[in-house]
This record gives sequence, structure tokens and C-alpha cells, in this order.
Amino acid sequence: MTENNINEKQVKDLFEAGAHFAYAKARRHPSVAPYIFGAKNGVEIFDLTKTSPLLDAAKTFISHLATQNKQVLFVGGKHESQSVIKDAAMKIDMPYVVGRWIGGTMTNFPEISKRVARLADLSSKKEKGLLGGYTKKERLLIDREIERLTDRFGGLDSMKRLPAAVFVVDSGFEDIAVAEANKEGIPVISLSSSDCDITKVQYPVVGNDTAIKSIAYVVDALTAAFEEGKKSIPAPADKVVPVSKVIRA
Repeated sequence: MTENNINEKQVKDLFEAGAHFAYAKARRHPSVAPYIFGAKNGVEIFDLTKTSPLLDAAKTFISHLATQNKQVLFVGGKHESQSVIKDAAMKIDMPYVVGRWIGGTMTNFPEISKRVARLADLSSKKEKGLLGGYTKKERLLIDREIERLTDRFGGLDSMKRLPAAVFVVDSGFEDIAVAEANKEGIPVISLSSSDCDITKVQYPVVGNDTAIKSIAYVVDALTAAFEEGKKSIPAPADKVVPVSKVIRA
């Protein structure tokens, strides 16, 4: 760290990931103006010494949620982010949405929960071989329903209640998810480029939200912080080895 409390290594890593590339000035949202360093060849450049503290704040927040065993919903509908988001969420056992956001996922959560439960029920019956009583055509229709529900809600099976926070890649692209989170009072963490209105995001990380390397760097940083927070959760009483056993060993 420097005397200005800037993580120089993180700034360097962000730069190497291409996080500094924004869009042309004509596309810039006014809320992002303080984070622009300059422009090169018509493309604006983020000041990564300002992005880095934002990332630190997001990491601190998500780590704190992990210490409380809270859930964070990961959202990445853009093609560039889908595999990164899905892999990261699965790694830390968090719910996720990739592909098209289904309106009402948070604002009409009871109805969404019914669809998730329907998916779980059909999948369980299929795995246990309980669909033998159906005709071939009926089983085909059930398989199609399972496929459709999995595509839409497969990443939400672990989300039994509204999440404590939502992470999105590109808050402009995921404007409906952001609006639903705001309506429900759920904090939003977002990797947002210069065309996004970051006033709608509680923990914005301004940076390139299109390049896979940039997305992966920020997502990896947040998941690592979440994992670190998880480590501080005390083990359940039934998992703690009694001192007497330790002494005998």
C-alpha cells in the first residue's frame, strides 16, 4: 500500500486485465465522470486508482455477508459473463442467474419459488424412476418442462428466501434486476462500465464490464473475499473435536 492507501498490486492487476477501458465519451453516464482518467483513440480510460478502493469496499462488504452466512445472488446475463458467473457462484455455493433475467425474480419471489419447487419435484421423480406410469409422450413433455425450468431457474434452487445482496455484471444491462433489488431494499454490487448509472448501485466497481479478463478478475476477487469471510464462521458445536479426544490422540 502507498501512503494514500492505494493497493498498487491490485491497480496493476486491474490494468493487466483490461479493466481500464471504458466507452467513448458520448456514451458516458454523468455518474461515472469522477472515475475517468482521460481518453485514448476516442475511448475513455478509467482511473484505476479510484476503481481499486471501490473493489476493496465491495470485497469487504461481501466478506462481511459471508461471515454471517448470508446469500449473494450472482447475475450475469451478458454472453461474456455467463460462464464466469455460473462457475464462481457454484464454487461458493451461491444462487445465480445467467441468461435472461426473469421479471419478478425478487419482487414476486413466492411465485418464482413455486417454479423452482416444481423443477425440484420433477427432477427428483425422474432421478428416482417414478415417471414409469406416464406415457412416452407425457415423459417427453415432462423432460421438456424440466429442461425449460432448468434453463430459467436452475441456478436458484438454493435460494429459499430473498438474498442479502445481488452482484451483477453491467448494471445497465441488468437494469431490471437492479430495480427489483432497489425496490426490495437489497444492496447491489456491480461491475459497471462508463455507460451505467452507478447511483442505483450501493457498491459499484467501475471498470470494463465486457472483456472476459476484466469480468473474471473482479468476480474472482469477490468470490475469494467471500471464501475468506466464510473461514471466520465458527464450526457448529457437533463438529468441534472435544479437548479430551485431542489429548488422548
